[in-house]
Amino acid sequence: MEPEYCIKRSLELAQRAKGHTAPNPMVGAVLVHNDRIIGEGWHHYYGADHAEVNCLKNVPDPDKHLIPESTMYVNLEPCAHYGITPPCATRLVQEKIKKVVIANKDPFEKVSGLGIQILQDAGIEVTTGICASEGEWVNRRFFTFHSLHRPYIILKWAQTTDGFIAPPDRSRLQITGPESQNLVHKWRTEEAAIMVGTTTAIYDNPRLTARHYHGRQLLRIVLDRKLHLPQTNHIFDDAAATWVINEQREILSGNIHSIQIPFDDSLLVSLMHRLRDANILSLIVEGGATLLNSFISLGLWDEARIFTGSITLKEGIPAPVITNHNIAFKTPSGEDTLQVTINKNNAYPYIEGMEL
Repeated sequence: MEPEYCIKRSLELAQRAKGHTAPNPMVGAVLVHNDRIIGEGWHHYYGADHAEVNCLKNVPDPDKHLIPESTMYVNLEPCAHYGITPPCATRLVQEKIKKVVIANKDPFEKVSGLGIQILQDAGIEVTTGICASEGEWVNRRFFTFHSLHRPYIILKWAQTTDGFIAPPDRSRLQITGPESQNLVHKWRTEEAAIMVGTTTAIYDNPRLTARHYHGRQLLRIVLDRKLHLPQTNHIFDDAAATWVINEQREILSGNIHSIQIPFDDSLLVSLMHRLRDANILSLIVEGGATLLNSFISLGLWDEARIFTGSITLKEGIPAPVITNHNIAFKTPSGEDTLQVTINKNNAYPYIEGMEL
């Protein structure tokens, strides 16, 4: 059984928990004895058993005696520290696993090679770097967070066929169809936070919740420099936790956290620092045009997901224009078209055929 096949299988397993493991990574594990898979597992949600432990638990009783003569394939280096759960590297040593094959070294400072060292010190053979690029793509949020010390940033907007995101008066306009709307709500269950600017909050009064897809709600973030947004807006309801970024005060009241940050040239960078400190691994920026262009001008983005609907406006608010990018793919979304674009400076580029 080829190592690439087993690592790709571990990646498939890992992604079953998309949206549930943060701030931990997505990890899957496969245990193989003489070209036969005797166990599989993945990390189901934050705080639960890790992939390696679940894989060992899932080995049928008649096969448990084969564990010491088996090879474990895992997409990320086994952890080496005590957190909510004990270190997986130590557990593999206790089980006397013969060999461990790993896609990626863990960038987290409390692991970062220590898991591999524990295995090797115990005489376990370790191979790394198998399907490394695929592994980095799957856990790009986790890798970005620990290498760049900020969330993985996804820009998202919908535009008309002639390149506008709103009418001239900024009135609310549904550009995309139900298939695209459902997909957006699915994405919301997979990321940690979502953000809009003041103008979007005023004119669109968005809820910024996942209502058309079952899953967890993400952190909502809105810019409100002078705290002028009406408290009746949907973003102030109890549907999800909300950060209100402003210059006036810092106060926590129920689900609403007013966060005081100067609205200067460092605003977005300062906000990314606050998100890092809160262990927020990923952020969707939904607009409007001014906020999206601010991220673009700073090069502060990793991925853009752009829907083009079938509507033509002829005039309105122009959609953002991205440069220094690579188009990952285009695909139909109902009657719309979805284009996914990757920042050329992204350290973890898209791998053809991989899931978002």
